[in-house]
Amino acid sequence: MIKLIGIFVIAAGFALRFNTLLVVLVAGIITGLVAGMPFNAIMEEFGRLFVVNRYLTLPIVMMLPVVGLLERYGLRERAETLIRSAGSATAGRVLLLYTGVRQISIALGVNVGGHAGAVRPLIAPLAEGAARVRNGTLSKRMVEAIRAHAAAAENVGNFFGEDIFIAVGSILLMKGFFDGLKIEVSSWTMALWGIPTAIAAFVTMGWRAWILDRRIALENETAPAKAKPKAL
Repeated sequence: MIKLIGIFVIAAGFALRFNTLLVVLVAGIITGLVAGMPFNAIMEEFGRLFVVNRYLTLPIVMMLPVVGLLERYGLRERAETLIRSAGSATAGRVLLLYTGVRQISIALGVNVGGHAGAVRPLIAPLAEGAARVRNGTLSKRMVEAIRAHAAAAENVGNFFGEDIFIAVGSILLMKGFFDGLKIEVSSWTMALWGIPTAIAAFVTMGWRAWILDRRIALENETAPAKAKPKAL
């Protein structure tokens, strides 16, 4: 059981809000040492896994400079300006729409979006812009809440939408697991059973988006000294 200490390290690190990458790295090192692996062998394993999975990490690493350049030349400001032209838009509606688009696209096998490629440069600024149009100046706490909900919209849309696509990794993993246990379950059956879960996740995200809009409006009502939204 002592070999499970890595789980405790991760839970404690996340609870104390330490750097995520550092927490996971330390947890892996501690788990390897407890399991009797030499330190050099642990480092070699980290390197090997990085090389094996480089097709997952390299696109993100290469995307960051591009997003940085776009933000430097006003992508976030243009996104906020664009959303100001939509009078009925709210932060919650923007995020709920993105969740739906993300679910449908990933269910069709088209992977558009992502935290680095869509949420950071586009979705979060759009949601913030919609909130400012309706409520004026936002507190730092509320801005962080909107950004957190934007990240959640990506996670909900991606995670629950991909289980509907039969060629995605999670479906193939479950298929291989059941085949190993000699249990006959088709990929189509698992994908179809993912639809009710995806719908439930979308409805739940809709409720969270509604609560977010209520929180933003309530903050605006209880702070009369804040700048009011400009007339469209």
